[in-house]
Amino acid sequence: MTAIDKVAILARYQAERDKRLRDDGNDQYIEIAGQHAHFLEDPYTPVTPRPPVTDHVTFAMVGGGFAGLCVGARLVQAGITDVRIIDKAGDFGGTWYWNRYPGAQCDTASIIYMPLLEETGHMPTEKYAHAPEILEQSQRIGQTFGLYEKALFHTRVTDMVWDEARTVWVITTDRGDCFTADYVGTGTGPLHLPKLPGIPGIDSFKGHSFHTSRWDYAYTGGDTNGAPLHKLKDKRVAIIGTGATAVQCVPHLARAGGTVYVVQRTPSSVDVRANAPTDPDWFQSIATPGWQQRWLDNFVRNVSMGPPPTEDLVQDGWTDLTRRIRERIMRLPMDQMTPENMIAAFEDADLEKMSEIRARAEAIVADKDTAEKLKAWYRQLCKRPCFHDAYLQAFNEPGTHLIDTDGKGIERIDESGFWVGGKHYEVDCIIYASGFEVGTAHERRAGFDMAGVGGMRLSQAWHDGMCTLHGLHVHGFPNAFIVQFAQAANFVINVPHNWVDAADTIAAVVRHARDLGASTVEATAEAQAKWVELVLTAVPGMAGAAADCTPGYYNNEGKDRDTSAAFGVGYPAGPVAFFSYIDSWRRSGRFEGLAFG
Repeated sequence: MTAIDKVAILARYQAERDKRLRDDGNDQYIEIAGQHAHFLEDPYTPVTPRPPVTDHVTFAMVGGGFAGLCVGARLVQAGITDVRIIDKAGDFGGTWYWNRYPGAQCDTASIIYMPLLEETGHMPTEKYAHAPEILEQSQRIGQTFGLYEKALFHTRVTDMVWDEARTVWVITTDRGDCFTADYVGTGTGPLHLPKLPGIPGIDSFKGHSFHTSRWDYAYTGGDTNGAPLHKLKDKRVAIIGTGATAVQCVPHLARAGGTVYVVQRTPSSVDVRANAPTDPDWFQSIATPGWQQRWLDNFVRNVSMGPPPTEDLVQDGWTDLTRRIRERIMRLPMDQMTPENMIAAFEDADLEKMSEIRARAEAIVADKDTAEKLKAWYRQLCKRPCFHDAYLQAFNEPGTHLIDTDGKGIERIDESGFWVGGKHYEVDCIIYASGFEVGTAHERRAGFDMAGVGGMRLSQAWHDGMCTLHGLHVHGFPNAFIVQFAQAANFVINVPHNWVDAADTIAAVVRHARDLGASTVEATAEAQAKWVELVLTAVPGMAGAAADCTPGYYNNEGKDRDTSAAFGVGYPAGPVAFFSYIDSWRRSGRFEGLAFG
């Protein structure tokens, strides 16, 4: 590899960032509602009519993705079987119910990404499972733990109100349901509410269009298992967006044989994926009791800045980057282990890695101009890193064209196509690979604003910033659990690890409350205040935080966040320490910080 010109690269990073800064920040995206509501329709499962539900359950969970499924499973294992999961989708799966675009697969290894593998007895078929298998695992969890029996699908919760007199939660929905629950939880994660780019003229296009989270196989042909998109052979298709979704589905569009315009504002960093089938003999050798938790613990230790474990079980792009950073830091003499030198070591490791990724684009893509435009000029953790072995290669297909907007995005859309750099591109179909809402208010993503003691809405309680105990419990909201990762492990590399751990906590707390005969459990005001005070001492994560990071959802599109955003941090000592702390907290049986009544 040629020598790295650090000064020149950092100057390029700054220049690329500056050209992409916009005054409107997150407001550049359109909320899918009103005239755009058709983008939210479920193309996969027909809605089944049913009478309104007016019963009572022990636990009601909003969200049927990994969070809701893990909570439901752990509750059942704790002997609490009267569990209802409510979801707007037609089945379990969450993100993986909606994401059925061709090529969709997980970006962390299946063996740690897919939850409850040991409990369900499933062996992932490949290192990075594709969407159908992940959806099947979601359904398998639901079947294994009997969670289908009381589930409500194609149902949106419209309100959730604490009834102090009866010590129950009253849940209402858009299907006329009005039922009660002793306990409630929300698992309305960050990747389920799609968004559209606010491109001028977006409503004027007369051709076909859809969002990748609602892939229209009736139009494209093919299926979720990767069958050829044969109906696109004579079509001109534009896909807007080059993030993780586009990286996975563009190769399938390219192989369809039609004309594909890949419209790029900012290129993704695309490293080696090296997917491979799982060897059953090897899996049998490692699948001893407690195996998945050991793998989860090993991964989080390998990607955290602490004492390195003796082995790296997963061995992927995530652990490789962290290993490089750790090795550079460990080379520093003890008397030079300053924060400044450690940041410099991190920077050097990142520069080395990103130079390799840019060189990969140059080596794979035949057209040198296209290769140059596919190079990512930012730190790897400024945007979500991608891993794929067919995306860059797709640009060697004769019908696939990169339309690079030099950071500016599409100028406008009209009845027949789109404009970039004063040039018009006529297309039959526009596919929006514009992702999901990330970082928006909890009540916006949930679709309701729960009301606790005295009618206090969660948005009011969090007006000045999120306040929780352990990221789960909120004072003034008894018998309620909010599953998310801030003020807890904040381990966003492998999000399901957060959900499994939160489920362990919820099941332990509910089981303890029932054993005590307590009708309520709630975080004390004092414990919550102390916990928030503690987490606010945390240093914000490095993802997207550098001043020269290109805009994206990691850094609020390059805009200063309001003061409440400071509360979205994790446990100061990091995820390894948090998982250890909360495990000890559960095992102690004292449940310090909670009041049972």
